[in-house]
Formats: sequence, structure tokens, C-alpha cells
Amino acid sequence: MELLARARQLESEGRSIIHMEVGEPDFPTPDPIVEAGRQALMEDHTHYTPAMGITELREAIAGHYATRFGCRVDPQQVVVTPGSSGALQLVMGVLVNPGEAVLMADPGYPCNRHFVYLAGGDPVTVPVGPATQYQLTAELVEKAWTPNTKAVMLATPSNPTGTLVSRQAMEEIHEVVKSRNGVLIIDEIYQGLVYGGEEFTAASIADDIFVINSFSKYFGMTGWRLGWMIAPREMVAAVDKLAQNIFLSPPTPSQHAALAAFTEETQQILESRREAFRARRDFLLPKLQELGFEMATEPQGAFYLYANCSSLTGDSFDFAMRLLEEEGGAITPGKDFGSNRPEQHVRFAYTTDISKLEEGVKRIARFLGRS
Repeated sequence: MELLARARQLESEGRSIIHMEVGEPDFPTPDPIVEAGRQALMEDHTHYTPAMGITELREAIAGHYATRFGCRVDPQQVVVTPGSSGALQLVMGVLVNPGEAVLMADPGYPCNRHFVYLAGGDPVTVPVGPATQYQLTAELVEKAWTPNTKAVMLATPSNPTGTLVSRQAMEEIHEVVKSRNGVLIIDEIYQGLVYGGEEFTAASIADDIFVINSFSKYFGMTGWRLGWMIAPREMVAAVDKLAQNIFLSPPTPSQHAALAAFTEETQQILESRREAFRARRDFLLPKLQELGFEMATEPQGAFYLYANCSSLTGDSFDFAMRLLEEEGGAITPGKDFGSNRPEQHVRFAYTTDISKLEEGVKRIARFLGRS
């Protein structure tokens, strides 16, 4: 946030900034969704809805799982939320008691730790690296499990690494967690933005998994603040009760707009954008490697490259700040994502078009030429 605030300040002063730090798609919300949102406002869909969302959207989400993954999901288990952050807050609120631990990978998205803290729990981060595709494994979960462990959280595709958890690995982790009477939580927020490997959903593995998703990344609806979860059947009533108390309901116009997210017209737009993200990855990855950034594994999803920069600097935060100040190139230092060698890593987001990425690479090359 400090780096982003400085980047915006520099822009306000007239500096040119190439943004490779922002985890937000640069594409606008697809027109069919926008039009559905306009229509919702015209039809006065501006009042409270049920806490778990309108029936039509819950059914549409369930239908999406059937169409895309051949997976049957009961609409009664679908909970629409104010962003995936709302879903995560509900999950931690109904699961975690003070002092109970949730295991997660390091590096990982920082807010996942914070939601555990919010519930009074203990986020236990497990160092991971290229050997496991920056993901937890059943073996790592077994080693990290303690008597007060309540849950394990995986993210696939992940932020900041863009790596995936395979179906086999997820099944193995689920067996370990289930055998210890724990709960598995799967963050599928970047689902849809997958460029290699099998695309599947955790909902097809077992019905006792909390599955978290979002309309922000693949669907391009960041500012509409809408997400969802699939909750185990026995947890739905508790989730509903907590949602009533915390949020009252998800944003009503956004819910009606999201009904258009699953139409064939919108899906064609979204798939073309996925290919654009793939092209950006395929451009940026080798260019950064040529400059000395090390990436032992090719990310297969999301829109991030998590690079080892230890051959270029011993302090990734200082490196990122100097790059911003001297060349107007904005990237994210590793300290945002945990305590697993953060000073040796930076994250690049390819959420801007290739012409800007080309300019960003030139600026990094100039910066390195002076370092």
C-alpha cells in the first residue's frame, strides 16, 4: 500500500508510471454485465435481498458449475457475498475459535492471514517453494498439524505465484485434513484464469469443503464487490445467520448485473481476455528471465509472476521503491506476501497491455544498468 500510494502521488505530479503492482484486471466489466446492472437500477432493484443472495443468482452460479465442470452443486449451498473477502470473513467467523490455527502457504495473499486474526485464530504459515510449485502438500500439512489446528487453506490459482494445486494433491490434502477432523478451505478466486493443467473445482472432490470464488478477477467486476462461496450443507444455517449480522445482504444491483456473467455472449468475451492474459504472461516471463529474475516454475494461472531477485538485490522492498522513484516502474516487493525470504522476491502483475509491459521491461533494464 505504501508503494501504491507513492505511485499514485507521482502520477498526480505528472510522472509516467507503468503499473505492474496492481492485482486488478485492466479490462472493463463486459458490456452485457454493465447493461444488466443499468437495467437493474431502472427496475428499482435497489432494496435489501436475502442475506445469502437472490435465488436467481444462486441458481445461476450452481448452473455454472454444472456447465463448466460437470459438477452438481445445490443452489441452497451457494452463498453470495460482498466480494470474496466477505466470504472469507464468514468462513473464518463460523469455523475458527480463539486460539485455533489455520494452515496456509507462505508466500500467500496477506488478507487470508488477517481474516484468521480477526476471528481470534492463529494463522500458521508454512514455507513453500519451487519444489512444491509454491503450494502445500499432504506431507507438509501432516508435519505442520498440531492439536489446535482447525483448518487448512489452499489457493489455486494462487496469489502471488500463479501456481495451481493438482486434483491429486488436493485429494491427498483433503484426506489428511478429514482424518484429523479438520476443515479444508479452497480459494478459487482466480478460477477461469488458467493457462495450463487441468481446470477443475474443489466442489467436485467433496461436499465438506468450503469453496470461495469471486466475480472480480475472471469476470472483471472488481468494483461491483461480489463473490460467493459453496458451504458444506451443515454450515449453511450458521453462515446465513452471520451474514445477516455482518453484511445484511450483498449489493443488490451487482447481483442482478452478475446474472449476465454466465451468458454465452459474456463467456466469449471473458475467454478472449483469458487468451490476452496468456499472451502477456508468455511475453513477460522470458523478458524478465533475460534480465536476471529467476522463476523456477512457469505460473499456470492468475496474472502474476513471482520472481527471485536475489541475484539483483538483497532488499526487494528497497529495489521496488528505487525502481518506482527512478524509472516509474511499479512492482510489488515480497514482504507483502509473508516471511518466507521476502527480501529475495518481487511480484509482477501482467494486468496491463503488452505495449506497457514492453515499456516496463525497458525501464527495469535501464534501472539495472545503473545498479
